[in-house]
Amino acid sequence: MNKSHPTTKPITKTVLSLGNLPPKPHTANELGSTSYPRTPSRVDPNNPPWPAYRGYHEYSFAYATMGKRLPTILGKAIDDVVRTLNEQSAEDLIVDLHECLKRMDILMEDLTSNQKLRPIIDDNEGDVALWNKEIAKYFQGKDFMNAPWLFAEAYKYRRLRECFSVSKYWKEYDVFFRQKCDTFARSSEAVFELSTRFANPYKDSERKTPAEIESARRAVFLELTQVCLWGNSTDLSLLINMTEEDIKKLQSTGGEHLAATEKNILGNDLEGVWEVVKSLKGGRMDFVLDNAGFELYCDLVYADYLIQSGHVSTVHFHGKRLPWFVSDVTRNDWNWLINSCVYGHLFPNASETEMKSLRMLGERWKTYERTGQWVYEQHPFWCSGFTFWDLASEAPDLFLHLSRSDLVLFKGDLNHRKLTYDCAAPAATPFEEAIGPMASFPGAPRVVSLRTIKSDVVVGLPSNKIADDLDVNEPGWKISGKYAVVLLSEGRPGEKVRFT
Repeated sequence: MNKSHPTTKPITKTVLSLGNLPPKPHTANELGSTSYPRTPSRVDPNNPPWPAYRGYHEYSFAYATMGKRLPTILGKAIDDVVRTLNEQSAEDLIVDLHECLKRMDILMEDLTSNQKLRPIIDDNEGDVALWNKEIAKYFQGKDFMNAPWLFAEAYKYRRLRECFSVSKYWKEYDVFFRQKCDTFARSSEAVFELSTRFANPYKDSERKTPAEIESARRAVFLELTQVCLWGNSTDLSLLINMTEEDIKKLQSTGGEHLAATEKNILGNDLEGVWEVVKSLKGGRMDFVLDNAGFELYCDLVYADYLIQSGHVSTVHFHGKRLPWFVSDVTRNDWNWLINSCVYGHLFPNASETEMKSLRMLGERWKTYERTGQWVYEQHPFWCSGFTFWDLASEAPDLFLHLSRSDLVLFKGDLNHRKLTYDCAAPAATPFEEAIGPMASFPGAPRVVSLRTIKSDVVVGLPSNKIADDLDVNEPGWKISGKYAVVLLSEGRPGEKVRFT
């Protein structure tokens, strides 16, 4: 039996006066509940406006992505590097690329064994401090599965970049380039469907009245916007094992097909977008690009029409500095596509008429670049782990640049996830509420999101019942790519942007 030391004095109880503190609740109801959406001032990556999706959420696409898709994608990237390694003869190139492969193997081990998110190595990319500040502030001790899915997935691609950026000879190597080229080369049917229609510059009929001309322009605009929307179906990160026939079905651009698919646009602001565009009369549009290859080709056909019709005089295209999410557009992808249209031999079975139409498009697009009507840009922010709620605070130069645009068009699923903070918001949440500062911050531009639905976040629908019914009748509808949204935010473009 233990006894206290004889000199030990009885413990005295300390009493604190709490009279100046708020009253203590006596029931659970008095405690209140979490109110969504959280205000922007309280938002951080682990405390988003609505609950975040995380890799361990078995009900979400995050679970399949982090557990299966990303290792598969990384495995294909390793295979690509092995193929390139076997094509080399110079020892210094072989040894350097072999070291890249070792780093990829370490990344695979970290990913598949769910390791904690370590800091990014200083590889002189210029974004290291941003990444490591975010990791230190919000993700200490977080691993691939319990960090918010959006950040963890972006982190994986930044780690993949690190495998090459610290090398001597392979800093610019794109492990996804072959896949992007191959998919475009297998898209001949849809490519020529568009090139033969738009090779000759668009002209209004001289025999039509002004009302008839506007009606014809509206019809072309709405159809091309759908082409631009559904071109997103060829996201390579989702179509890992697709056949050529599967790709043709997804890329069908016939009029009957588009009429049938419009009913699958669940949140549809197409008419509102048309009202904005027809009022521009020589304005500026910005495309925040998504996928390379056929989708980029659709984007360029669309932008070409906007220039020819006189709705806009300048188009800025925003791509990625790094190989990103498998098929995202880099400057190399941009140059490759346009030069392939002019000089390429990707389509051996094409007729001379088809090839001529493609060359005419490519040559006109090169002219747009030379004259400054088309401008390709790549800001480091697009390859960060930040959502677009952070655009004004983390990249004020880019926000100010976009604020000068008449309409900023965000393409695809990843851009939509970043606009909406990739949260579990109710499906009927208004788009302007879901994108937070991108709609409400002074100077926020008009924004439109063209997105085929391929992940869990869905907002901007007329009612929650639409999503509830699909959950019951079509499980998996959120990742099928069958449905889409075209959502418009008017922003606050008339207000002066101020940064403190």
